[in-house]
Amino acid sequence: MEFRVTREVLADAVAWTARSLPPRPSVPVLAGILLEVDGSQLSVSGFDYEVSARAEVDVQAAEAGRVLVPGRLLAEITRALPPQPVDIRAEGPRLAITCGNARFSLPTLPVEDYPSLPSMPSSAGVVDSDVFAEAVGQVAVAAGRDDTLPMLTGVRLEIDDDRVTLAATDRYRLAVREFAWRPDTPGTSAAVLVPARTLADAARTLTSGPEITVSLSSGGSGEGILGLSGKDRQTTTRLLDAEFVKYRAIMPSESAANATLPVAQFTDAAKRVALVAERGTPLRCEFTPGQVTLRAGGSDDEGQAEERCDVDFDGDPLTIGFNPTFLLDGLAAVHTGRARMDFTSPLKPAVLSGVEDPATDDDGASRPAERPGSYRYLIMPVRLPG
Repeated sequence: MEFRVTREVLADAVAWTARSLPPRPSVPVLAGILLEVDGSQLSVSGFDYEVSARAEVDVQAAEAGRVLVPGRLLAEITRALPPQPVDIRAEGPRLAITCGNARFSLPTLPVEDYPSLPSMPSSAGVVDSDVFAEAVGQVAVAAGRDDTLPMLTGVRLEIDDDRVTLAATDRYRLAVREFAWRPDTPGTSAAVLVPARTLADAARTLTSGPEITVSLSSGGSGEGILGLSGKDRQTTTRLLDAEFVKYRAIMPSESAANATLPVAQFTDAAKRVALVAERGTPLRCEFTPGQVTLRAGGSDDEGQAEERCDVDFDGDPLTIGFNPTFLLDGLAAVHTGRARMDFTSPLKPAVLSGVEDPATDDDGASRPAERPGSYRYLIMPVRLPG
């Protein structure tokens, strides 16, 4: 195998593929990146039996072939090379990399022991890449981190014709986002549970093209696999075999009070007050007409903080406590200048959602803003002392 490639293109492809490599591979070959040259195309691949990643780049090929090399070392080297064309050639059991005056010789891994990458499932439809990345980022923040509870570490992906719903929960908060997409077959319906960390990383890094193709296995070969592909890149992940919570039954259908918050000001105030909140202690929010007072601390042996913030509040005065980290995560995910928080009681979940400012027509008339999808973030309150 021998080829020449632009340094920036190679470094980008290798770095993207290396992100999916396992930190502690079960067998040594899984720490490798597979380089395959066929015609004028270089394929850069990684696979650990759970997640696969493949990037394709154009090269000037002198000889086709395939070689397996230590992935993270290759990523570090390609990132550090000078901005000149890179020549790569297999020399027996080693791989020679030459770029300007720099030359590296890497040991290769036994390519015959490397597992075959899974085939991409059949396409289900396409979605705008920026919409998909935003939606996954908004929802994945609420997924659990405890691998002993697999159902809580995933994102529920539901397809209902031209609408997609994503949902995730760690039992203390629940995030739900809906958006439009373009299914290959009208009336398509499906529901799968995708590992949240894998989905979030893929959605964030597959934005080089205008859209992402979503592929789902439909039985037989490739059972239980989700595929995502963008411009010159594709990734697959095995689905979680677990039952997700019936989240729609958890979401309150009505509220007794609501507040409209200026997100930036409220977030800054909450961050300041939370500085004195000891680990596990709540941020106290006292809502009254026209304002909310945030408090934290209060005992003799800890700091205390208080700050008021102007809000629009409709309902009877309400005092409720939240985990400050969970509250701030939700505020950061609404992606609007204002947010609405709906309450039923101080001991029942509150629901945070974005509020779009009205758009303006050419003649200056105000009209409702159009937003492609909806986002809701349910957060469990923390019982306040006393």
